[in-house]
Amino acid sequence: MKLKNVLIVTRDIERSRRFYHDLFGLELLADHGGNMILTEGLVLQDAEIWERFLGRKIIPESNACELYFEEADLEGFVRKLESLFPEAVYVNRLMTHSWGQKVVRFYDPDGNLIEASTPMRERE
Repeated sequence: MKLKNVLIVTRDIERSRRFYHDLFGLELLADHGGNMILTEGLVLQDAEIWERFLGRKIIPESNACELYFEEADLEGFVRKLESLFPEAVYVNRLMTHSWGQKVVRFYDPDGNLIEASTPMRERE
């Protein structure tokens, strides 16, 4: 079996499409009206449709999972984030773990947790 996509829920699907395009460079592959498939396997799902489908409410900032991105120039990425989305809510600003990996965690406009880090080094 193969993991095909990761779906996240959004209250404003077009705003989320722009956010993931402008910040991460993800492109739209398919628009199914209330469901958009982006490159890298990310799927955006309209929250009202999802809540009707599941019969449950969405809980923003639940911190139950995160989208993980790697970027060699993390300082440049953080400058881009601050410039494009100054209203971003951070879990932690740019920091360096004890093992040397740099990381920033923040929420997308719908409260989905994102981590951007420098690439992990393979142990030798």
